[in-house]
Amino acid sequence: NGPPDLGTRPNFPEDKSKWCKVIAFSSDGSLISWCNGEKTLIVRTSDYKQVAQIDKGKVNCLKFSPKGTILALWENYTVDRETNQGNPNLHLFSVQSGEIIKSLIQKKQSNWDPKWTDDEGICCRNVNNELHFFEGNEFDTIKTKLHMQKISTFALASSGPPYHIAGYVPGSKGQPSFVRIYKYPNFGGPQAALANKSFFKADDVQMKWNKTGTALLVLTSTESSDKSYYGDQGLHFMAINGECSLVNLSKNGPIYHIEWSPRATEFVVVYGFMPAKVSLFNMKAEPIFDFGTGPRNFAYFNPHGNILCLAGFGNLRGNLEFWDMRTKKLTAQTQSPDTTSFEWCPDGQHILTATTAPRLRVANGYRIWHCSGNMLQQVMVDKEKELWEAVWQPAAEGVYPTPVITASSVTAVAAAAQPQPEQKAQAYRPPQARGTSASIKLHEYEGPSDPNKKVSQDPNKPLTKNQKKREAKKAKGPQEGQARAEPAPSSGYNASEPVAFTSSGDPEKDKKIKNLRKKIQQIEKLKEQQKSGKQLELNQIEKLKTEGSLLQELAALEIS
Repeated sequence: NGPPDLGTRPNFPEDKSKWCKVIAFSSDGSLISWCNGEKTLIVRTSDYKQVAQIDKGKVNCLKFSPKGTILALWENYTVDRETNQGNPNLHLFSVQSGEIIKSLIQKKQSNWDPKWTDDEGICCRNVNNELHFFEGNEFDTIKTKLHMQKISTFALASSGPPYHIAGYVPGSKGQPSFVRIYKYPNFGGPQAALANKSFFKADDVQMKWNKTGTALLVLTSTESSDKSYYGDQGLHFMAINGECSLVNLSKNGPIYHIEWSPRATEFVVVYGFMPAKVSLFNMKAEPIFDFGTGPRNFAYFNPHGNILCLAGFGNLRGNLEFWDMRTKKLTAQTQSPDTTSFEWCPDGQHILTATTAPRLRVANGYRIWHCSGNMLQQVMVDKEKELWEAVWQPAAEGVYPTPVITASSVTAVAAAAQPQPEQKAQAYRPPQARGTSASIKLHEYEGPSDPNKKVSQDPNKPLTKNQKKREAKKAKGPQEGQARAEPAPSSGYNASEPVAFTSSGDPEKDKKIKNLRKKIQQIEKLKEQQKSGKQLELNQIEKLKTEGSLLQELAALEIS
């Protein structure tokens, strides 16, 4: 059970087999299937009654069609020793009839699953670098094919009708790679493509449609390049109206994650060398908001699209940031270390993070969080066991209303108390630095901003070098060639203001005055650095102590 009634479902038929390696829910959560090493079961989640049993015990992958009418099962590909022919290893099981309606050969596990539209109007498979289309779950007849010069990857928009599909063809012999968008079933003729984008730097692509099937994001990557050992990446925006553009990113570095909003009119990109930057773009591929920089490499929208979670997993510490997408404000922040999987609950308020094998074989378990940052439950498995997977039961769209996120609702959540983090040993600090705040920062984080708005200067923020130059020009007052009055000498000498030097007629005296002013200017710069938080050296601190005597000496020389 999820919140608020946490705990195990009492009427669920537990499977004690040690070979349950794969589970799958239907998209509306009404069915669950798993393989236990001997057979594959389908159970109804409303009362946990068995719907079907399939005599397939070596299934590695399971997937329900969007309406839950077909269950696809994939086994490892094998060859018959007697006939030297491959055995069918992709099976399509009809939940209604209780029979396998089609068995096909699918050698590779990558992209093994057939792709359906949400209404199951069409289904598509990549067979020997050409796309086969089926209609109405009739898999005995291939309705049509798409030939695209050895297509390697495709993406079928889940919405429709009308249906749209994108195909990627890698470049060869000096020819560029390209992605084309087609409207089903209009595949013939040179003008059939709705949009076409070609690029030379692409060894692999990742394609993502928005929810309404009107726009496509194409992330290209190369294995290596002249600039980086890790290769180059590029992000392209394509639309069914023919628009194609490069998404311009304001920071150099890798692209970690791209994600469409469920509202289908915005997308977010996590990119740049650490600390990574996160930007929100509109349907014109223009940035409309920057979430600043920080330790993140993933971005996840809740199912309703009104909350965005920015996360840092893998070699990062598991930072979780929750942003209200209406106000563009950070509402909560917490940490979930050693996270290998993340999933929003269908209610749009709770999330599930888990530490699973084989990625990590120690400290396996799962945690349930509220979007206010409170951890509601933590379950760790025994040391001799491994957790392989943890997922929410899906729910049909519209079952849960859009959660209302306000400052009071975030702070008023009465959650189970979070365990206090263990007290870590303090880092060594030299004796002269003990008792003072550490001022060394590995990274300077940028705050959130709207790129279309002019940001006013914070009066408490130290001026940059260029800003200081501009302020100095303003302080000069009269233009060159006009007389400037020398200020009356005083003990409160300000080195940041330019002072006209008038010779006294004594070269030795003039030299001393110039040297004193130079030393006082250096002291003023050190004081500015100290205010900004920079740690000064011992000799610099000693130099600050001489300011009073230098001012007195300068005043005496100027008066005499």
